[in-house]
Amino acid sequence: MSLTTQFYTMLAMFGMGSWVGAALDTYGRFLKRPLRARWVVFINDLLFWIMQGLILFYLLLLVNEGELRVYIFLAVLCGYAAYQSLLKTIYLRILDQSIKTSISIYRIVINIGQAIIIKPIVLLFQLTITILLGILKFLWSLTKWAFQILYSFVKIIVAPFWLIVKLLWKLIPMGIRQFIIKNISKLAGINKKIKNITINIKLWWQRIKKR
Repeated sequence: MSLTTQFYTMLAMFGMGSWVGAALDTYGRFLKRPLRARWVVFINDLLFWIMQGLILFYLLLLVNEGELRVYIFLAVLCGYAAYQSLLKTIYLRILDQSIKTSISIYRIVINIGQAIIIKPIVLLFQLTITILLGILKFLWSLTKWAFQILYSFVKIIVAPFWLIVKLLWKLIPMGIRQFIIKNISKLAGINKKIKNITINIKLWWQRIKKR
């Protein structure tokens, strides 16, 4: 390995140490360990360190074809220590400000989206429902009015026939009238029994279904 390659390797590993420090702080800001379950923290930590190892070895592969030396680990430690002593405070301030700015932008975008897209859709839906309900109410009132007129018209037409039927009923002898009333009562009783049987069959069928 030439001196130039070693120098580039040292610089790359120094930068990698600083990167690991910044990544750890960023990871800690977003993970929020006290609020997470232990198994979630364990899986996230494992994935985090696997990712950092892959980045480190990929960087080594680009710089010195993947050769490992003791000074490489020392350079990583030096980069990490330099970050902790010189850059951590500045980076955390920038990170916190970036998070706050991102949250503010997100909220602004959500509010704009609600004002431009969601609220007009909700208002349009409410307006459509109101119009439909108004149309249905109008049609119902019109139907009731039409039925009332039709009922009055039929009542007027049927009234003379009903008077004739009453007069004819009074002219029928009492024995025949009683016979007719008796048969009508029997028919009503049979109809009632049929209804009761139908209800019992439905109840029996529902019990079978439940079983």
